[in-house]
Amino acid sequence: MLRRWCIPLAALGMMIGGSLAMAGSAAAGTHAPGVPKPGGSLVRPAANLTSPGGQLIRPLTHLIRPGTGHGTLPLGTAGGPAKAAESTNWSGYAAAGSFTKVSASWTEPTGHCSGGNQYSSFWVGLDGFNSSTVEQTGSEVDCSGSTARYYSWYEMFPANPVNFSNTVRPGDHFTGSVTYNGGGSYTLVLSDTTQGWSHTVNATLNGAANSSAEVIAEAPSSISGVLPLANFGTVNFTNATVNGTAIGNDHPTQIIMVDNSGRDKDTVSALSAGENFSATWQRRN
Repeated sequence: MLRRWCIPLAALGMMIGGSLAMAGSAAAGTHAPGVPKPGGSLVRPAANLTSPGGQLIRPLTHLIRPGTGHGTLPLGTAGGPAKAAESTNWSGYAAAGSFTKVSASWTEPTGHCSGGNQYSSFWVGLDGFNSSTVEQTGSEVDCSGSTARYYSWYEMFPANPVNFSNTVRPGDHFTGSVTYNGGGSYTLVLSDTTQGWSHTVNATLNGAANSSAEVIAEAPSSISGVLPLANFGTVNFTNATVNGTAIGNDHPTQIIMVDNSGRDKDTVSALSAGENFSATWQRRN
């Protein structure tokens, strides 16, 4: 079984390339927008799905037309996005700065599958927005024909991801966090409070920048490009915090996922109370 790879965001207006050196335990689930990373392919086997065109990868890419398209959003009382950007595979919010912890909760959405293979994932992580590593954990709903597949994972990109074997069902309430402990040490926690399971993973990644924090819905990629986005309906993220305070206080960038023609693949709501938002599927590609 192959599991798909997703792409970490690169800095605004920048494309991050090159292979990444990664140490420590294998990981599971990062994502970013648009252009494949030059250099080797990274494989993330996708649960119960046949990978289109061979191995599924998660190359580094860049944001498209930062600060345009959807325009600059006004700041709310609890802070808010300082700008908006577009990406071919990320949507949600990313804050740039020196961070040691990110956390959020979300409800596993229902996959609406009508044929073919499509992919989507939902995660929290450090790095990837303006650096070339990502430390992350999250959940997934992918489509294999008319069947939706649900699972969860963690990843220390660019190392291979690791799938958790626990049951995941639509409607499950997830809470995820990634914490940098210093000295290249990270703690990743993912809990499914509906199913009653939780994983705490201690991993090492030397040289990571710890320069951004994200809460993201993503379309993964293969060596041939960004894969079709599974129809996940709407995913609701809550309690998105960075270093213990609402992510909106750090004036994050709101990211909208678009296709190659600039059409929205999903919509992302404004932040509520600086820490709650939703992403709603619009089209597969």
